[in-house]
Amino acid sequence: MKRLKVVGQPCPRLDGEDSVTGRAIYSVDVTLPGMLHAKLYRSPFPHARIRRLEASRARALPGVAAVLTAADVPDRRFGFAVQDEELLVREKVRYVGDVIAAVAAEDEETAEQALGLIQCDYDLLPAALTLDEALSEDAPLVHEKLGSYRLNTTLARDWHPIPGTNIAHQTSFSKGDIDLGFAQADEIFDDSFRSQQVQHCALEPHAVVAQWDGDRLTLWTSTQKVFLVRSGLAELFDLPDEKIRVIGSKVGAGFGGKNAMRLEPYAAALTLRTGKPVRLVNSRAEEFFAAAGSVPAIVRVKTGVKKDGTITARAMEFTWDTGAYAEGLAGSNRALKDGVGPYKIPHIRVVSTLVYTHKLRGCPFRGLGIPEAVWAGESQMDIIAQKLGIDPVVLRLKNCLDTGDETPAGDHARHIALRECLLKVGAELRRWKKRAPANHGFGVALLHKSPTTSASASNARVRIDAGGDTQLFIGATDVGGGTGTSLAQIAAETLGVPLPAVRVVIADTEVTPFDHGTYSSRVTAYVGAAVKLAAADARRQIEEMAARFWRVPTADIRLTDGKVGVAGRRPVKLGLFLKQVGATEIVGVGASRSKRLWAGDVAKEPQDGSAPGWPFGAQAVEVAVDRETGVIKLVRVASAHDVGRAINPLAVTSQIQGGIMMGFGYALSEGLAFESGKIINASFVDYKIPTARDIPAAKPIIVEKHYASEPYGAKGVGEMSLFGIAPAVANAIERITGVRIKELPISAEKLFQQLRPSREK
Repeated sequence: MKRLKVVGQPCPRLDGEDSVTGRAIYSVDVTLPGMLHAKLYRSPFPHARIRRLEASRARALPGVAAVLTAADVPDRRFGFAVQDEELLVREKVRYVGDVIAAVAAEDEETAEQALGLIQCDYDLLPAALTLDEALSEDAPLVHEKLGSYRLNTTLARDWHPIPGTNIAHQTSFSKGDIDLGFAQADEIFDDSFRSQQVQHCALEPHAVVAQWDGDRLTLWTSTQKVFLVRSGLAELFDLPDEKIRVIGSKVGAGFGGKNAMRLEPYAAALTLRTGKPVRLVNSRAEEFFAAAGSVPAIVRVKTGVKKDGTITARAMEFTWDTGAYAEGLAGSNRALKDGVGPYKIPHIRVVSTLVYTHKLRGCPFRGLGIPEAVWAGESQMDIIAQKLGIDPVVLRLKNCLDTGDETPAGDHARHIALRECLLKVGAELRRWKKRAPANHGFGVALLHKSPTTSASASNARVRIDAGGDTQLFIGATDVGGGTGTSLAQIAAETLGVPLPAVRVVIADTEVTPFDHGTYSSRVTAYVGAAVKLAAADARRQIEEMAARFWRVPTADIRLTDGKVGVAGRRPVKLGLFLKQVGATEIVGVGASRSKRLWAGDVAKEPQDGSAPGWPFGAQAVEVAVDRETGVIKLVRVASAHDVGRAINPLAVTSQIQGGIMMGFGYALSEGLAFESGKIINASFVDYKIPTARDIPAAKPIIVEKHYASEPYGAKGVGEMSLFGIAPAVANAIERITGVRIKELPISAEKLFQQLRPSREK
């Protein structure tokens, strides 16, 4: 692989100093003259009809600027995928946290006091709080008007609700002949696995500042998609796009939880009513009980295999709990074709069912339906290996995809380094086993994910002024992964300038070009491709100017290290050259667009119909178990990832390490606990995320393999390092104890209970 000057170098983040010194401006840091502070009045019940709502006392409180109820806002629905949510509830609440009223006051204390003066009387209704309850014949309906809702077609197309039920969406996918595949099998394995609902736990809560100046609505918001927020608000408030500016302030992580509009509609409604700037910030408790969590699922996996371990067929049934609103649609569709696993399987049948319940909504969570699929599929792979007496690594090597193989979804994924990843973590496993105590066990899991979802388009603009200063404009937000730095590296490499010379302008609908946003590990590959094209366009213009100026062929022009020259002539600084030729500025543009994509589809390259950018990986873990208490310790993790080319190895390593820690919590400790539809562990005191004390010895392994795609052969890596921890830990635990855990999280309490019979013998 050719060594490059800027791309491939481990570069500290360009914005790192601002972040650690406090100079970085987040949404909550935006302060405007006369700014009001907002609070939301939320339902305390999972299902109830509003009998009476009285807000006059709250409106009369000194310092209160506005109290909005459903009568004061447009009677329109909105939603991330399905437009099934009211701006403010008019008749019926559907989960604990549904928004009934919005208050704006001179300070937070007054706004909080006003909430206490709102009186709402309810008629309580039966609630469907579990999948079983929601799917029962006499289940109370979460949405009686399901058949009348509209689909947000910018985000999804495949939507099949069943009106008159709580089934928000059901779809299926088949390949080959599933009955024939099972008939060819020597053994059939049929298992069910459950995943829990977890919170994204972004360091920064949802926050927005909105300002209406009488002509234009401006928002500073913590979001992964500034252009989606703009279009959503335009439709909701009947405003033209050009009257709305959304600024993607520095975002303190998203993990999928900031894909959709959350607080923006309420802040917008309040500033439109008052004419004053409004700040609205979720408390940490609201982040837990009212924002969103992952989409928990029951996954049934049925797999047919030959005695030698060859997989002949796999059938999967996903049943998803999307909560009160159908934001789980994209993930349910993604798992439909991606969830079967990175294996050569000739016969496949998958059914995915999304179910409404009267609980906190589920939404995209780091991996969009794939963590739940990997948890089930990779757990069963070890069940198969143990029954057949085959080493788990060998079983996976026998069946895993190689370059040119057709994926279960029917795509020809090019440049697959999955086998290399598995061999590398397998080597780590062998080393660990040589020195491990008797109570240590080992597990492995494979990872994969399609490169993007939904419609995917990115644009970039490179501007070089007369002084040679370079600006890169991109519409995707940087949610904490160092996106701006990696994209600046691509621009600097392509343009031939030093990295510090590139200033990145991110996510402002007024000044940056359109982008679908930061999600699904798409930014480096898709936005990066647009950046490279824009930088190449700017470079071409400079080279053509230089060729005319020096009267030489364009091929003789050299642009490197920020200097322009020609063979045999001393190069000059780019800024000086532009002044010499009288250029006021150079503007390069680039666009990266797949064919129109939808949730459930992946990009196809027009030349050969292959799918670009499929990332793959493998993870291995070492786990210690205390049989007397059930306490589980994650000792070591090796995480190998097929990244194509690492644009910034430092950022790639950081992403892998962060995903490992998130996977740690997902596997062992995290999970929302409900009582009568209300979350009872809505704080970091009761909701246990891993801390610095829990960090295992982690070894990120970057596997680079030549990959002929832009930009510079890079693939996404932001999500996958979470996927394999849970199944690998479960596999390791079974190897030590003989106990197979099929429900997340794998807590000490669960393991203790299952170990009790063996202790009592």
